[in-house]
Amino acid sequence: PLPVRYINSFKAMINLEKIGSTLSYMGVNNPGIGGFYTYSIGIVMKGQDMELVKIFTMWMIIDLSNNQFEGGIPEVFGKLNLLKGLNLSHNNLNGGIPTLIGNLTSFEWLDLSSNRLSGTIPNRLADLSFLSSFNVSENKLHGQIPQGKQFNTFGNDSYQGNKGLCGFPVSKGCNIIEPPPPNVLEKDGSKSNITFGWKVVLIGYGCGVVFGMSVGYVVFQTGKPKWLVNLVEIQHEKKRRRKSKDGSRSNGRRRI
Repeated sequence: PLPVRYINSFKAMINLEKIGSTLSYMGVNNPGIGGFYTYSIGIVMKGQDMELVKIFTMWMIIDLSNNQFEGGIPEVFGKLNLLKGLNLSHNNLNGGIPTLIGNLTSFEWLDLSSNRLSGTIPNRLADLSFLSSFNVSENKLHGQIPQGKQFNTFGNDSYQGNKGLCGFPVSKGCNIIEPPPPNVLEKDGSKSNITFGWKVVLIGYGCGVVFGMSVGYVVFQTGKPKWLVNLVEIQHEKKRRRKSKDGSRSNGRRRI
């Protein structure tokens, strides 16, 4: 795993007062030797290989790339307030990206590519105003990519290799369905019932009109249907018999 104990000892990156007003290069305290260290160091900063001929006594960049570090990213990185760049690429790190990294207001670049990181990209990273380089490619991240500010300047190559990521600038869109506010549902609840009732009435009316027009068309084309004529004649005969019976009863009463 990453050396958390050593990272916790970077006190100058945590407290601004420990830096002093000026920065100096690393040197030797032996007056007989004097001068500065002549060793150079190579780092990868903002995706570019760089060689530092002289080294500051307090450097604000951490490069632990191309190692075999495993485990998660320690949240202690979120306490290094003066940290400007962090490169943890090409390791075997897993877990999520710590949300506390969003506290690093001086942060300029972050490279977490080629690991096994999962989860989502914290939205708080979008608040880092000085973040000019960001690379989380070749991981197992998913969810919507944060939008706004510096994140609108990063290209697709910052996220490639993460099939679960969606949103700008990758081609995969996010299917996000936002539910309506609760107060809208409450206000429109009674109206929805009325609307549903009117829909039923209109559907029934429409079906009746279609059926009536169909029957009328058949009658017009074929003439009087036999079943309809018989039905009318039977009803007419029943009414005639009923009237004759009522008339005979009334005549009998008068004779008595």
